[in-house]
Amino acid sequence: MSDRRASISRKTNETDIQLVLNLDGTGQSSVSTGIGFFDHMLQSLSRHSAMDLALTCKGDVHIDDHHTVEDCAIVLGQAFEKALGDKTGIARFGSACAPLDEALARAVVDLCGRPCAVIDLQLDDSMLGTMTARNLEHVLESFAVNARMTLHVDVLRGKNNHHRAEAAFKALALAIRSAIRITGTGIPSTKGVL
Repeated sequence: MSDRRASISRKTNETDIQLVLNLDGTGQSSVSTGIGFFDHMLQSLSRHSAMDLALTCKGDVHIDDHHTVEDCAIVLGQAFEKALGDKTGIARFGSACAPLDEALARAVVDLCGRPCAVIDLQLDDSMLGTMTARNLEHVLESFAVNARMTLHVDVLRGKNNHHRAEAAFKALALAIRSAIRITGTGIPSTKGVL
C-alpha cells in the first residue's frame, strides 16, 4: 500500500484554500473556513472516517457562504481522489447509518470512478450559524463529483436541521471509512480498473 495522502492548494478570486488529507490517519483535524458550522461538519467527517484533515480557507464570506463551502468541497473531493491512487486493494463499497438524537441518516459509497450524487437531507433555507442549511447538499454533491465516487446520502427521519446535517456527515464518514479500507491486493472491479 502506498502512502495515501494528498495536498492541494487552490486560489481563485473567491477563495484561497490549503488542504492536506491523509486517508490512513487517526481522525485528527484542523479546519478553519470562516464558517463555524461547516468547520464542525468537516471535523465530524474527519473524526468518524479516521482521515486526518488540515484545511484552511480564506473566502468571500462577507458575500455569503456559498463560494467557500463549494470550493472547499471541490478541493476535498480532488484530494480524496488523488490520495486513493489506483485504488488497489480497497474495499470500494461502504454503507452506514448514523443517528443523532431523533435524526437518522444513511450513506452509501461506491469508489468506482463514476461521479454520481443523490442527496436528500431534507434541509430548508434556514441558517445553521452563518451557513445556509441547504448548501450542505451542494457540498456533498461537489465532493462526490470531484472525488469521482457514486454517493447516496439521505436523512430517513429527523426534526432538527443541525441533527439531520450532522447525522448525514457522520453516516458519510462511516461509509467512507469502510470503503477506503484495504481488504486485498487487486482492483475490486470486473473491469480490472476503477
